[in-house]
Amino acid sequence: METIIIPIIIFAILFLSLFTVKQQTAIIIERFGKFNSIRQSGLQFKIPVIDRIAGRVNLRIQQLDVIIETKTKDNVFVKMKVSVQYKVVQERVYEAFYKLEYPEDQITSYVFDVVRAEVPKLKLDDVFERKDDIAIAVKRELNDAMVTYGYDIINTLITDIDPDIQVKNAMNRINAADREKTAAEYEAEAERIRIVAKAEAESKRLQGQGIADQRREIARGLVESVETLNHVGINSQEASALIVVTQHYDTLQSVGSQNNSNLILLPNSPQAGSDMLNNMVASFTASNQVGEAMKNLEKK
Repeated sequence: METIIIPIIIFAILFLSLFTVKQQTAIIIERFGKFNSIRQSGLQFKIPVIDRIAGRVNLRIQQLDVIIETKTKDNVFVKMKVSVQYKVVQERVYEAFYKLEYPEDQITSYVFDVVRAEVPKLKLDDVFERKDDIAIAVKRELNDAMVTYGYDIINTLITDIDPDIQVKNAMNRINAADREKTAAEYEAEAERIRIVAKAEAESKRLQGQGIADQRREIARGLVESVETLNHVGINSQEASALIVVTQHYDTLQSVGSQNNSNLILLPNSPQAGSDMLNNMVASFTASNQVGEAMKNLEKK
């Protein structure tokens, strides 16, 4: 009988003495109600009856979502969701277990305090634009407060900003009106471009038509000039030379009437220079003939 009881007692002692700790977990051991030690992951030993497991501390990163309703500077009520990611510092498990009984409530209180201090300073549009600044302020305040209790704040994120439904509808209407205004401006600009392009095309058409009419009238004038000179006994070659020289001097006069104008006339070849001289002589002769003819007409 004793041979059976002794193994059972030994097995019971071992069963009560040995225990395992999971990864990323710390266990608090108390002896007679007083803190004794902190056990990390793996197989651990405690004295039965004398030692007991007082609690387990999770060393993994945890997340706490806090919903806050507050008011902005322009008197708009918004609901904000702040996600706080935190963990227990492995070297400060004692403080995390004994100094703070409800860490989630403590974190929530600090988040409420910071958000309700920062958001009323901002208008609604600024709350959306500067939500990262608010999150940084929450993280800084929490770190300063929770490090004493063995908690490290990894990050704080503002994951949702939800204004009142009427405010959201008004913002949507403003956005829609602004987009319609922009669309109207683009349409007006496109219409203006079409009108300007059409006017420019019409202007060029009229300009071309004017140049064509001008050249037509010049040609008609040259024909009439040649016919008039033929009536006074000047042949077509001499009349053409006279007209060329007249246009030559008209051009020189036009160029000379402008300030800072330079004109260089170079013949292409000696033969061209000679031809030009012959044409000028012929034109002077034709001019004299025209003068004599006009005098005879006046005498008659």
